[in-house]
Amino acid sequence: MKGGGNRKTVEYNSSMPADLDFEVNARAPLLIVISGPSGAGKDSVMQRMQQRGLKFHFVTTATTRPRRPNEVHGKDYLFISHEEFARMIAAEEFMEHALVYGDYKGVPKEQVRKALNSGHDAVMRLDVQGAEAVRRLVPDALLIFITADSEEDLVNRLKERSTETPEELAIRIATTRQELKRADAFDYVIFNHEDQLDHTVDVVQATIEAEHHRVRPRKVQL
Repeated sequence: MKGGGNRKTVEYNSSMPADLDFEVNARAPLLIVISGPSGAGKDSVMQRMQQRGLKFHFVTTATTRPRRPNEVHGKDYLFISHEEFARMIAAEEFMEHALVYGDYKGVPKEQVRKALNSGHDAVMRLDVQGAEAVRRLVPDALLIFITADSEEDLVNRLKERSTETPEELAIRIATTRQELKRADAFDYVIFNHEDQLDHTVDVVQATIEAEHHRVRPRKVQL
């Protein structure tokens, strides 16, 4: 071919040694934890993901706290008694459980297993303590930390909610400040800017999709 005298053609040979040691697998399901400090908007992120009809299994956390107005049992939380929660602890039915602001919360194992076994990504919303517990149990879980633009912004959001007594609010603010220091325990930090919820969800969705294209995929075992 004209002008091509110095070109070399390399043909692929299946017996050639691979330069890279990596796996090419079918799309394996992920265990995804959406977490962050109080006031960051992780509940809103989860709700918007559900509203979009994204093909995830959204894990419902069990809790002993009273149901708030407009909350739906089985959707927002599984609202159960202290007695039932204690029974589930004894039967080792939780992936993780903890006492949070005076009430118990826990993630049922069976719900997560069913989702992963069916090939669906399992997404759960947890506080920072719960996210770290999941990481210990499932090292390849994908942990996403949702936060606001600043600590001051988080505190203002908590005050504007007006859902706690002054004493409860003080505890939440103190806890939030400690949770911010744990961001480095997560895989990604995503800022949920004021009035930009859809953008936040776009970034979360893109992050999850990118994880499905890793050269060395996460191996989730439960």
